[in-house]
Amino acid sequence: MSRSLDETSVQQFLATRLVAVLATVQPDGSPLAMPMWFLPDPAGLTMLSVDGLQKVRNLRRDPRVCVVAEWANAAGGEPRGVSVQGRAEFLADSPERRALVDRFHARYPGLQRIWGGLTMPPDRVMFRIVPARVRIWGLG
Repeated sequence: MSRSLDETSVQQFLATRLVAVLATVQPDGSPLAMPMWFLPDPAGLTMLSVDGLQKVRNLRRDPRVCVVAEWANAAGGEPRGVSVQGRAEFLADSPERRALVDRFHARYPGLQRIWGGLTMPPDRVMFRIVPARVRIWGLG
């Protein structure tokens, strides 16, 4: 059943996940799946990457994506997760983007250290996954 990112159970679950897997479409049509940091919002998922990497080249050529965030209990509990199919839209520098960078720093406190003291390195791009279809399992 298709759901929505603005559902409370979905937002609460995504707030507990620090990594989601982003799948992009390679030039030959095969998938490329990579773990990504992300910001969840009712309107979409925002991600950062180094410009020029294969996943970014894939997104610029074909913005169709699938993102999965999941949780599995090794003790045998029911798996839970969210799958988002949609399109990536690159975000140009703007006050909104700068506010999102601040949110990334709040969610991932080590970013400035990882980025050598920079707020956001100049070689980074930001994009939002705009959902077309959302699926959930184990969240009720």
